[in-house]
Amino acid sequence: MDKSKPVPAFWGKEDWQAIWIGFIVILLACIAVLTKAFDFSAVKFATWTVGETLSEAAAAKVTSLGAQLGDLAFWRKFLVTFVTLGVLFTLGVKLQGESVKKYIPAFIGLFVIAFAVRLISAEFTLNRYLEWAFWALLVGLLISNTVGVPKWLKPAIKTEFYIKTGLVIMGFSVLFSNIAKFGLYGLGIAWIVTPVVIIFMWWLGTKILKIDNKPLVITLASATSVCGTSAAIATAAASKAKKDDLSIAVSISIIFTILMMVFEPMLIRACGMSNIMGGSLIGGTIDSTGAVVVAGTALGPEAQQAAVLVKSIQNILIGFIAFFVALFFATRVDRTGTTKVGASEIWIRFPKFILGFFAASLIASFLIQPLCGADQVGAINKVLDQYKNWAFVLAFTSIGLDTNFKEIAKQMQGGKVLWLYIIGQTFNILLTFFAVWLLLSGKFFPVPTLS
Repeated sequence: MDKSKPVPAFWGKEDWQAIWIGFIVILLACIAVLTKAFDFSAVKFATWTVGETLSEAAAAKVTSLGAQLGDLAFWRKFLVTFVTLGVLFTLGVKLQGESVKKYIPAFIGLFVIAFAVRLISAEFTLNRYLEWAFWALLVGLLISNTVGVPKWLKPAIKTEFYIKTGLVIMGFSVLFSNIAKFGLYGLGIAWIVTPVVIIFMWWLGTKILKIDNKPLVITLASATSVCGTSAAIATAAASKAKKDDLSIAVSISIIFTILMMVFEPMLIRACGMSNIMGGSLIGGTIDSTGAVVVAGTALGPEAQQAAVLVKSIQNILIGFIAFFVALFFATRVDRTGTTKVGASEIWIRFPKFILGFFAASLIASFLIQPLCGADQVGAINKVLDQYKNWAFVLAFTSIGLDTNFKEIAKQMQGGKVLWLYIIGQTFNILLTFFAVWLLLSGKFFPVPTLS
């Protein structure tokens, strides 16, 4: 790239690129679904197994792996997925001024690993317990902490780029009508608890545990209280956290998300909590949106819907939290006696991809749905969901590849960061449970019905 002619920020910065890449994918999905001119579906493995005896009901949901791999339609979708993401991300890398020659073979290698992850996670037994995000992280961690990441693969490890793009695509599915369905219940659980937890963890980390790395404290607090990786990335950008800070926050969040995703539904069922209460508790406390869906499904359809609604409403806070974190850090944390931080600095720190998230949500809610109907929006989201998942699996695999436990152990500040998460998440669970009990137990307010 000619360094004498710098690319405008609107095209050359990662945040803006995530917006236009996300919107290109959204546009192609809309055209494909609404006109039926072509099939833009991304590749996805159906559940498969080898040599396992299944019940008749289970067998009906399983497709032979050989049949899938032998289906030309499967490989056509694979090619569409690979070319779409490969071309868009490669163009983004070029505009960022990085080497395309190094990125292309690295992206191919990363995509092959991601493809293997989706294959592994679709196996019948593995699929029942843990979703693909876990396997993406695990495979990446195994490579990083055993044989090590080969140098040629490193140019494709762009966790934030993939997550930001996936988040913009996800925005299309976060309809504002979801808020109306759950009304003040979801708002009370998601919007009141979240800022209280962030403030509590900030106080705990900076005043009690006396952690000097304030960007790490606020990044971990946001990851704990909102939605894990997505909130962590937005807050890290707003507070100018270092890459290692983000890696620590995301790694801790994902490790505990996996544990909560598996054990929280068991505890909820053991306590005899109603499905709508259990689902709401899951939506308000488990960090990852994907993990929320999995954990909610374990309790039943009503719990799944409650969990997704609470998490969707909570996700809307990402942009507001990022803005206020940028404002707080620019005017208070990073302010010196001789330097005054103006509004321009707040804008510089604000994660621009969040604008794409909001824009996608507004377009889906107030343009596409009124014009084309909820069924068409649902069909578009069915296509977009897999592209979002592919962006996320590339990101989660990158997180694993970029995470070395020996290096993380050195940055734990004597275990203070781990204690910050454990105490903060415990406080989050207790406060969310109180809000869920107050609003949805039926003792004070009528319990809404989710269909």
